[in-house]
Amino acid sequence: MLRFNCDYLEGCHPAILDALVQTNMEQTSGYGLDPHCEHAAQLVRDLFHCPKAAVHFLVGGTQTNTTVISAALRPWEGVLSADTGHINVHETGAIEATGHKVIPLHGKDGRISAPQVAVACALQGDDEHIVKPGMVYISFPTEVGTLYNLAQLKDLYLTCHQLGLYLFIDGARLGYGLSSPINDVTPEELARYCDVFTIGGTKVGALFGEAVVITNPELQPHFRYMIKQKGGMLAKGRLLGIQFETLLSENRYLSIAERAVLQAMRIRQALLDKGIPFYVDSPTNQLFPIFTDTQSDALSESFDFATWERLDESRAAYRICTSWATTDEAVEQLIHAIKHL
Repeated sequence: MLRFNCDYLEGCHPAILDALVQTNMEQTSGYGLDPHCEHAAQLVRDLFHCPKAAVHFLVGGTQTNTTVISAALRPWEGVLSADTGHINVHETGAIEATGHKVIPLHGKDGRISAPQVAVACALQGDDEHIVKPGMVYISFPTEVGTLYNLAQLKDLYLTCHQLGLYLFIDGARLGYGLSSPINDVTPEELARYCDVFTIGGTKVGALFGEAVVITNPELQPHFRYMIKQKGGMLAKGRLLGIQFETLLSENRYLSIAERAVLQAMRIRQALLDKGIPFYVDSPTNQLFPIFTDTQSDALSESFDFATWERLDESRAAYRICTSWATTDEAVEQLIHAIKHL
């Protein structure tokens, strides 16, 4: 059975295992105050051209999102998100559990727009009986693999600042977004047009780990207190630093992500050649084909996909994911099976 149901099926990039073994007997300070975390943070600042950013390392995505959002918002504030956003549909109410409401907006292919944000704020109207938006949350790529182009991102950022909102970019799959052949947002531009963003390691080659990059000075003070309070401060923090300094060295993070996207594009072309329709046309490592039950039954004998949405009595949308570890052989077997549906 070949599995394409998510992008965190394997352990980690071999270079990370090597680095962990080589540094295993080092004695370092804990809680992210070690040379490896310091070096990894500097590599982040260099890649994204944000020399004054505060960089912190946490373990998982939901933990990271709850920490960032609860640190940024006042008790009466909520966060605007696409209705398909991870914080709205896949975090078990974690944001609400911190006391902040997720305010969903209908997303077009997973994206929300600056005018939608403006309308949502106008409807609230500074009414103290209604949750006040304090932040906009987007992901890059979105939950359905789509991207914001530079104009859309810049428009959102400027609108947020005009309305007094923070813009938070969830980069759980950031490497796959930046490496997409249609992406026109550079790392420097992504850092410039938001207040805080994350760099996902868990889904892009690490055993675990997410980097929080805070570019807005207003959000930087006392952030480590919130990390500790939310249970995100890893005692052996160097395990995160070592992973990120390895991923961000030798252009490894973007190069392994690019390879995953290229593998996905090979599968996408095979689906197009076969006339398979798409639920969403994604240019990243996640594909969302629509299969008939007959087609999915045939493929499920050898391949595992994630069921995304049942569309009618005979069709459903599925998610096919590639990752940094997807092999040519696995892709070729899937393409062969698609051709013979």
